Amino acid sequence: MDSLATIATSIWQYGIMFLLVLTLVVFIHELGHFLVARWCGVTVRTFSIGFGPEIFGFYDKHGTRWRFAWIPLGGYVKFIDDDNPSSQRSSATTKGLSPSERAGAFQSKSVAARAAVVAAGPFANFILATVLYAALNATVGVRILPAFVDAVMPNSPAAQAGFKPGDQITAINGTKIDKFEDLQRIVGSSAGETLTFTVVRDGKTLGLKATPSVDEQRDAFGREYRRGLIGIQRAVSPDKVRTLDVGIPQAIMLGVGETYSNITQTLGGLWDIVTRRQSAQQMGGPIMMAEVTAKVAELGLDPMLRWIAFISANIGFLNLLPIPVLDGGHLLFYAYEAVRRKPASDRMQQMGFQVGLAVLMMLVVFVNFNDIMNVWRRLTGTG
Repeated sequence: MDSLATIATSIWQYGIMFLLVLTLVVFIHELGHFLVARWCGVTVRTFSIGFGPEIFGFYDKHGTRWRFAWIPLGGYVKFIDDDNPSSQRSSATTKGLSPSERAGAFQSKSVAARAAVVAAGPFANFILATVLYAALNATVGVRILPAFVDAVMPNSPAAQAGFKPGDQITAINGTKIDKFEDLQRIVGSSAGETLTFTVVRDGKTLGLKATPSVDEQRDAFGREYRRGLIGIQRAVSPDKVRTLDVGIPQAIMLGVGETYSNITQTLGGLWDIVTRRQSAQQMGGPIMMAEVTAKVAELGLDPMLRWIAFISANIGFLNLLPIPVLDGGHLLFYAYEAVRRKPASDRMQQMGFQVGLAVLMMLVVFVNFNDIMNVWRRLTGTG
């Protein structure tokens, strides 16, 4: 009973912390839609954090209802001519508006204006991520651990390639390596692929070829994942670690780079799952996100802000996937309209939204099933 009570308490604490983080990220996303919609003259009926019945809310001077709802896993901005929170178009809804209301209808705006409103949500997430990274870079500094080799594992790909302690890896396949994390990212996603390493040894530049081996492991949450390894240990002695003080312009540029890196890592991870180089078991939903949020929070403010930035960048990216119901699906229809010089038919859009909703629901069920099974494996010791 005590263990069950402890688990229940942990889930409650994890959940509250995760919902606070998610609410911030969702608020910024929807605020992007809202601000650009207002700028384009679109009448906004509702700004909602969460779905379902309202907990509390209020009207602003423009008549927009700001509300918090009971299901806090997302949010939406609803325009005057929307049929539903996913901004599905309906000719009947638009025809039912008065001339003055029609002037503020989302569908009455140009394709460019509608695309700007839709893209503003993900773009706001990218801005939040960049601002957080830039603020940390400017205040805390940038900690850099160059890719020095401290030790080489016997019979490893690195040993076979001729790596030696003291080597500094400066590039892989022509891509510059500034820090050890760059090396880990590329090698980790390249299991079975032959890579060319540019190495500096005793002032001389060498080219070494190594093929990362496949290492199958389970993370702290019981999820199976595969990564590439070449068999080297990094040097962590104080003389190898550098903390750079950077100005605001450079901090911003680094923040943009970190946001971009988050997106490319996620895209690479999805591709690895699709091509079966990684197990789909590592995909998680709210439970996994809550657990990670709680663990990161224990590490301090810096890691927590970086985690928020990571979540924000990825929510922005995932919303741009070309799936109807998501922002990317809307942009796909607007691209079609721009090319054909006429909007997609109501039937085409309805079919698209139905397919998109089905895909999204299957994904939600899948990641939540993964979460539940991983919790079960941990509780029963079967994984």
